[in-house]
Amino acid sequence: MAAWARWCLRHRLVVLLLWVGALFGTAVASGVAGSAYANVFGFPGTESSRAMERMEKAFPQRAGDTDSVVWEVDQGKSVKDPAVRERMSAALADIGKLPEVGTVVSPYEPEGARQISENGRIAYAEVTFTKQAFELRKENIQKVVDRAEEARTAGLRVELGGQAIEQTQEPPAGLSEAVGIVAAAVVLFLAFGSLFAMLLPLLNAVFAVGTGLSALVLLSHVVDLPDVAPLMGSLIGLGVGIDYALFIVTRHRKGLRAGLDPAESATRALDTSGRAVLFAGGTVCIALLAMFSLDLSFLNGVAIGATLTTLLSVAAAVTLLPAMFGFLGHRVLSRRERRALAEEGPREGERPGGRAVRWASFVERRPKALAAVALVVMAVLAIPTLSLRLGTNDQGNQPESQTTRKAYDLLAEGFGPGFNGPLLMVADVSGGAAEQRALDGLVRRVNATEGVVRAVRLAATAGPGEPGAAQDTAVVQVVPTTSPQSEKTDRLIDTLRDDIVPAAERGTALEVDIGGATAIQKDFASVIGERLPPFIALIVGLGALLLLVAFRSVVVPLTAAVMNLIAAAASFGVLVAVFQWGWGMELLGLGKEGPIISFLPVIMLPLLFGLSMDYQVFLVSRMHEEWVHTKDNARAVRAGLADTSRVINCAALIMICVFSSFILSGDRGGVMAGLGLAGSVALDAFILRMVLVPALMQLIGRANWWLPRAIDKRLPHLAVDPPDRPYPGVAPEPEGERELVGDR
Repeated sequence: MAAWARWCLRHRLVVLLLWVGALFGTAVASGVAGSAYANVFGFPGTESSRAMERMEKAFPQRAGDTDSVVWEVDQGKSVKDPAVRERMSAALADIGKLPEVGTVVSPYEPEGARQISENGRIAYAEVTFTKQAFELRKENIQKVVDRAEEARTAGLRVELGGQAIEQTQEPPAGLSEAVGIVAAAVVLFLAFGSLFAMLLPLLNAVFAVGTGLSALVLLSHVVDLPDVAPLMGSLIGLGVGIDYALFIVTRHRKGLRAGLDPAESATRALDTSGRAVLFAGGTVCIALLAMFSLDLSFLNGVAIGATLTTLLSVAAAVTLLPAMFGFLGHRVLSRRERRALAEEGPREGERPGGRAVRWASFVERRPKALAAVALVVMAVLAIPTLSLRLGTNDQGNQPESQTTRKAYDLLAEGFGPGFNGPLLMVADVSGGAAEQRALDGLVRRVNATEGVVRAVRLAATAGPGEPGAAQDTAVVQVVPTTSPQSEKTDRLIDTLRDDIVPAAERGTALEVDIGGATAIQKDFASVIGERLPPFIALIVGLGALLLLVAFRSVVVPLTAAVMNLIAAAASFGVLVAVFQWGWGMELLGLGKEGPIISFLPVIMLPLLFGLSMDYQVFLVSRMHEEWVHTKDNARAVRAGLADTSRVINCAALIMICVFSSFILSGDRGGVMAGLGLAGSVALDAFILRMVLVPALMQLIGRANWWLPRAIDKRLPHLAVDPPDRPYPGVAPEPEGERELVGDR
């Protein structure tokens, strides 16, 4: 690392130009190429997937996204009134002519007779696009919204619902990222007191994330990337990009205050904190890439996006930062610090009696009590995790101000809660009359099933170019009495699949698969639930193995693994309390409570374990430095905590600001992930790394660094610590340590 740092310093202009070229080059190329994101929910073998495949083949006109235009008239009036009928019919006719609109089924047509509520005040039209929501051009969706809203008038309320319509309500792109960067800038300025020191971590994150997001746009033409990949990539990229730079900048500033010239200080900063950054970034990438083990194409794209921005963040930290150090010299320090250096001379380590030193000494004196308190706090926060339920969040969970939520509520009021998530029974009736009769009998049995409002066979309309296809495939729409995210709806799907449908198929060639958006989400949650335990074991095991190699210790990786699991349980406990139980939802303006989005644990856990490992690496690597020099565990733990607590707390505050800003993303998954990660970082940094880990390491003693000789001989050597040489703030002599930690 030292040789690499010197090269970047000597060729700093070349390094800067290369990064500028990468940022603007990918930005221009992505602007020209455009994006080709694809939300491919690939979990073959499930019943809902088979149903979707049959629908796409038999009814291509219905395979696209279906949205709703919903209208309501005042009390005492009817949607059948001539003025209302004329106004809405004209609007629907115009919508049917818009680009990418396939069909429009009006309640004023015979085919849509069921689309008027019993009281006559609420009606809806089905607008089926020619593509899925993520494939549609946003401007074409907006044209549908604009034309429908033009129909509004006094006494006529018009709202729109559906996945495509939801895309038009998203905030401006980059809003959450901009807010996160501004909040991080405030924290950095308060921590450093220097404009240039504040700008360096932000510059690192902007170059890394900006280049990464543009590269993802280009990459979307080559591999299947979901449209949530850029959101998750920027979420993790901003956090680690700023934090990794913060650790290196902090170490460089310490070297300058210790009297080193800028080149030597930068070299040693890269040779110490830079090594830890490389290792920490590697652990995050390994945790993210473990998502490929789930064999779900949707999550593979998320893993690629987050891994790419993480790699670029690490690359910028170990190349762009040393180059900028060469440009700035001593200006990385504040004016007050430069003046103190000139007047008082060099200063090494933390000032005796400082807050970090006092806290480290307090943890050393009271390890049992502090460990007990920390464990109790984390256990209490983890209790709600026992009620964790994975499922789908729909537009009924959105804030009441959005048109999609208003349309959802109107449909639930006029047609029942289950209307917003109908099930689709897709049947193969190519066998002839016997299968048709069996299907008719199945429809009657479903109508008599508890929890079903109605089951009705949809009209068979063959798609263009596929004459006769629809005659071989029949679709039955089943409307439950409960909402799509209700547990009762899940039980209804199980009843239909396990009891009702098999009885109808018995003795015939009839084949029926139950699909629809609600069934797809249920199957997706089931697949995730089945594969989650081995996935957690994989990422925890890989992280522990890396720590075993890096620190030549059995206890350190085991402690880290347990801490990661505790942090995960507590953070998901907070998520369950807020999003599933509804605690504080109205206060935060997050809409209505519901189950935790099924794919969220798979996205959050790698990020959480990777970030937790970061703090563990930075904390323990400093302890390990001191242990190698002194073989004194108490002193090593005390020195490591005193020397890293300030920068870890600052890094955690930045992470919390960045992640919390994603509440502005407009995506409920992004909001959950952002708040979940912000809470987990706070718990991990302030309770686990600052209290529980050092307290346990004080109690365990020298056994922290024990490794059987047989294992030691077989393990490869991975140097996270710097070479064994004196370094400012890391003194091998006892006197230097007393000055650092302020021994009593």
